[in-house]
Amino acid sequence: MDKNNLWSIRLGFSSKQSPLIAKMGLEQFLEASIKSEFSPKIPDFLKDSPKSLQELRAKRQTLQKSSTDETKEMLKKELQISFEMKAWWIEKMRSEEFPLREKMTCFWHNHFVSTYQKVKVNHWIFQHNQLLRENAFGNFKTLTKQVLQTNAMVRYLDNVDNKRDKINENLSRELLELFTLGIGNYSEEDIKNGAKGLAGLNLGEDKAIYRKLLENNDPITYFGKNGKFKVEEMVNIIFEQKAVPYLLTRKILQWFIYDNPPETLVTYYGDYFRKVNFEVQPLLAKIFIEEFSKDTAGSKIKDPLVFIMQLMHELNATQMNPKLIAFFLKQQGMDLFNQPNVKGWNGGKEWLTSQIYLQRNNVADLLCDGRSWNRRIQFSNEMMTENGAPLKVRVNWNKNGNHQSIIADLTNRLLFKTDDNLQKEWETILKYDFNPKAENADYAVLRLFNAMVKTPEFQII
Repeated sequence: MDKNNLWSIRLGFSSKQSPLIAKMGLEQFLEASIKSEFSPKIPDFLKDSPKSLQELRAKRQTLQKSSTDETKEMLKKELQISFEMKAWWIEKMRSEEFPLREKMTCFWHNHFVSTYQKVKVNHWIFQHNQLLRENAFGNFKTLTKQVLQTNAMVRYLDNVDNKRDKINENLSRELLELFTLGIGNYSEEDIKNGAKGLAGLNLGEDKAIYRKLLENNDPITYFGKNGKFKVEEMVNIIFEQKAVPYLLTRKILQWFIYDNPPETLVTYYGDYFRKVNFEVQPLLAKIFIEEFSKDTAGSKIKDPLVFIMQLMHELNATQMNPKLIAFFLKQQGMDLFNQPNVKGWNGGKEWLTSQIYLQRNNVADLLCDGRSWNRRIQFSNEMMTENGAPLKVRVNWNKNGNHQSIIADLTNRLLFKTDDNLQKEWETILKYDFNPKAENADYAVLRLFNAMVKTPEFQII
């Protein structure tokens, strides 16, 4: 696979940015990606969704007074808004000129997990998502403090039930196990005392706040230090621990390049991460620039998002309805805003089970034919696009090429490696007497494309 294509997929979701990387060079491309702006505007689909505790309480009162059918209808509407938010985010991912910010937002989304299914307030989930986007390239310690003080997180990890006289350890435990240090780098006493420090951190109007009647003000011992520590002081203490950089550098390497990163790299980049005071921007620049020079193709299984985005880009399916993409991601186990648990999507081999691989091949068949893939809910061709027009697909190829040059070009764009058997298979599909001027030439190349994207090799970058 062409190196620029490979890194376009890794730093985004398809090979769409490959020409930019080739033209600008990786360093300038990264600079432009980090400078990319985003809109702080609240999307229109959230206008009727509760945005404050007062609005939320009013809605709950309305639900209590409503009939069963009315209650179901209101809850259904909020589910529809959640689905609109998935489509909104997918559209951002595929439309950005420099998609690395969205790729990092998705990384943080799977690190600081908070799901709509548990939180059940769309605006809080949106706030959480925007916070991750705004701080995508910022400081890890600062972001950790901010995330812990979102309404979404205190609701998701049950800190609303963590009170002075009734301690709940969920948020305290995941702060250490999944967000910062990793298993084996803290004690059960740290979890228990951390929960006391987080007691009373509860829902607020714009963000989580401590409630005086619920908080615990007794001194605690946290990682060997004694005092009356609250959330920000606790995070400061955590980030003094030796193990803190390595959990994140391992996850970043896994997200972008290696399903199983070498421990030497985890340590090497982790040490640098500590040196730059947990600033994400220089860490990413160092990782990407240094790993770009290596031959790392074939080290990672594509997640469902990258799979479908690359397929759409290569098929020029720019009008495809993002809601259908959201549905496909859910089928593949990568439901946005609804990870299976606080650990998030595990990735790696879990993205290539026999069922997921079969689904991907079925989607490739149907999408190449401009049809939908859902068996339970039959979408019409018109529902494949947002404007109601039938989906049309085409593969870009050299109309002046012969069968071998066309096969070579597609192979270079799509696959990180091939062998003699695959070459013979491609030449069986696109024969030596292929006529690029023939009426069915586009269809013949589409058949070749479809065969290539159904190989195991296409599932790997």
